[in-house]
Parts: sequence; structure tokens; C-alpha cells
Amino acid sequence: MSLPAAKTLVETLSARGWTTTTAESCTGGGVAAAITDIAGSSAVFERGFVTYSNRAKTEMLGVAPATLDVHGAVSEPVVAEMAEGARSRAGAQIAVAISGIAGPGGSEFKPEGRVCYALATQAGLRTQTVEHGALGRAAVRAAAVAHALALLLDAAREP
Repeated sequence: MSLPAAKTLVETLSARGWTTTTAESCTGGGVAAAITDIAGSSAVFERGFVTYSNRAKTEMLGVAPATLDVHGAVSEPVVAEMAEGARSRAGAQIAVAISGIAGPGGSEFKPEGRVCYALATQAGLRTQTVEHGALGRAAVRAAAVAHALALLLDAAREP
């Protein structure tokens, strides 16, 4: 599953002496797998958290149960707490978090293909929601992995 962005990410992080971590839900560890497919990734990839259940998000990353209750797992407030929790626990310079509706299905409020992302860095936190569309489970997950890698790479290139 090695992607060109993952190779460039590993090279960029290595040159900066930085590490990264992932907090993944709908991608099930796909971002971590893409990074660790690259030779030399052990120097820059600290760890990955696959927190598929709400309980895992709370126990492993410190997501507040109230945040999950109010906003639901697929929300920017939840991925923000996931990213901050992962970065803090891993001691990494950059963390990405992903939670979404890979499908099949969804609802009128949270349709298939909606994925929320958060990026936590030393400079701060940013979140976004991307509507990838009802592409089917595998395609939504692949699109989410590619998007998360692009977010990490952009952050690694920032001054």
C-alpha cells in the first residue's frame, strides 16, 4: 500500500528530526501501514493508535465521553481530542486523527464518505471535514489515508 506521499513524508520528517503518530478510526491503521511500508520509517514513526470504538478513543487517547455524547465519533471536536491525545501520549511533533463513515450506509446527518480530520502540531491544532462521497468502503478508506498523508506532509514541510 506504499504511497509516494508516505515516502516523501518519511524523508521530510527524517531530515527535520521529527516524529509522527496517528490516531485512526475508519481507516483502521491504514495511515500507519502506509508510513511503515517505507524503509527508514522506524526513525520517524513513533506509534499508531487504532481507536475504532468510542471506549478506545476515551481510554487510549483521552477523548472526553461528553465530547462523544454531544458531537458523535465522526466530528471535528472528537478528532481534535484524538489528535491532541495521540501527540501528547506519543511525544511526537505531528499527529493526525481520522474518524469517518466509510460505508456502506450513513445517515442524512452523517453520510457515507464524510471523514473528519485533525492535525496536531507544536504550532497548534486544525480540523476539517471532507465529503469524499459514497465511493464504497474501500475507496473511502483509501481516500482518507491519502488525505491524511497529505496533511502530515504539509505539516512536516511547514517552517
